Amino acid sequence: MNWITRERPKIDRIACPWLIKNFIDKNAHFYYVPFDQVIQKAAEINATPFDVPGVELTHQNDQCTFDALIKKYNLNDPALDIMAPIVRGADTDRHNLASQASGLWAIASGMAYNIKNDQELLQAGMVIYDALYTWAKHLQNVKHTESPVEQLLIEVYQKFLKKGNTDKIPTWATELKTIIQDQIDTNLTLTLTNISNNLNINPTYLSREFSKYFDDLSFGEYIRKLRINKAITYMTTSDYSLSEIAYLTGFSDQSHFTRIFKLETGLKPSQYRKTPPKK
Repeated sequence: MNWITRERPKIDRIACPWLIKNFIDKNAHFYYVPFDQVIQKAAEINATPFDVPGVELTHQNDQCTFDALIKKYNLNDPALDIMAPIVRGADTDRHNLASQASGLWAIASGMAYNIKNDQELLQAGMVIYDALYTWAKHLQNVKHTESPVEQLLIEVYQKFLKKGNTDKIPTWATELKTIIQDQIDTNLTLTLTNISNNLNINPTYLSREFSKYFDDLSFGEYIRKLRINKAITYMTTSDYSLSEIAYLTGFSDQSHFTRIFKLETGLKPSQYRKTPPKK
């Protein structure tokens, strides 16, 4: 079957052929032509046009053509559900939809700049989307342990924060620090407002309903649990000190980390590290 779209593709017009070839039409042939020739050429070669105005398979509201194909052909694949907001975010300049969207845009725009032949660009892009699909399907929870960002954070901690200030800190300042940290951990309005806006859901409703679907925990409790789980991962897979782990997981200091860790696990971090519970 023939498929046709506008020339000089970047995101959607590479992602869609990948999707079509792998999930819809394995014998697909793709044609890239000038924008004003797409509909005419489609009729001449009996091709399905996509990603141009006025056709079925194109942008609808805030969705892109990749979304339209998934919907039309009822493609039920969790990995595609993960890829869709990445493609949509990159294609519509809404990089907040997925953390990978800005990276996909950077790669795609660079490839389009370097490769002038559209068919060669398509073949190169197929490799990118094969890799993205594999990541979405198999590798999301695999961590690059030598993360440059993580190492940079540790360097900052060692150089500037671990030494601390030798001046005596007044009691009120210490108490205020704890209050602020607790607010960061548990104040729902701190982040629920942004999340509610993104989901177009009333924040009060989201706050009330959240626990039904997240382990009977409030939003703040759930986020805190995730931070403790991340700390446990560091404790069992790295040689970081407990102070470094507290810093990496966003706690104000080791004492606060110890207090919250014990609330969550029943053990102090030092006890947990020596004798982690059996799974």
